[in-house]
Amino acid sequence: MAQQFPSKTANDFHPEVLKLFDQYVHGGLSRRGFLSSASKYAAGVVTAEGLLQALSPNFAMAQQVKADDVRIVASYVEYPSPNGYGTLRGYLVKPANAKGPLPTVLVVHENRGLNPHIEDVARRVALDDFIAFAPDALFPLGGYPGTEDKARELFPKLDQAKTREDFITAAGILKTIAGGNGKVGVVGFCYGGAIANLLATKIPDLAAAVPFYGGAPALDSVANIKAEVLVHHASKDERLVAGWPKYEEALKAAGVKYQGFVYDGVEHGFNNDTTPRFDQAAAKLAWTRTIDLFKRTLA
Repeated sequence: MAQQFPSKTANDFHPEVLKLFDQYVHGGLSRRGFLSSASKYAAGVVTAEGLLQALSPNFAMAQQVKADDVRIVASYVEYPSPNGYGTLRGYLVKPANAKGPLPTVLVVHENRGLNPHIEDVARRVALDDFIAFAPDALFPLGGYPGTEDKARELFPKLDQAKTREDFITAAGILKTIAGGNGKVGVVGFCYGGAIANLLATKIPDLAAAVPFYGGAPALDSVANIKAEVLVHHASKDERLVAGWPKYEEALKAAGVKYQGFVYDGVEHGFNNDTTPRFDQAAAKLAWTRTIDLFKRTLA
């Protein structure tokens, strides 16, 4: 299907509004706090509530691959996770006409659980001839609740030690999954980017890790990384960009094969095409680099 993009871009918003929204998305600011602080930047008929609505995801508009696309086979599956929450649930997507064992990719969501956008990302991965699995960290709390606000409220209630073990288990599931070739890569976004970095330090046979604007792992654990790492950051994402040089230094010192890119002039979340922070050029380049890495390291 032809892809549509948000009618507004990050350039249509005052930079301070974008900073406030970033704080809100990451739990540093309540909805009321955002509305109160953003009201000074509202003008004319545009209210603070209107700014929030304009910046929030529009999942239907940005969907690239429909759930019933004949080129894929998608289903929700559950697996035991004894070291985590006991059971994990995720969205498993395979190419419909797979020929031979396929490489596998773990897709890790942002801090709102398995929302429609991440499901769409998993379907996109499958169309490039990978088996994609996207777990829902919120499953122990009832699963993605249907709205971003509710998901954001639920996420801090997770026991992150158990959640991390669930993602480690999910990678292990892909290693032995029917139709897979035994090689596993991981791509994650924001919270999921941090998980991708973490998994690289925890799973010796992980082949590739691609964190999109994710926090670095503990620097003293970087020497454990055996995977090839591909880091994507946004130049306007000041906090994470500030931490990248030390992570890069640790990667170099450990002899890890890696590439790191800071995309100029774009916001945190630039790959998420459901919001105005999406940047088409940067997202296309970053995604091409990601798929190229997976094809090379997981084949």
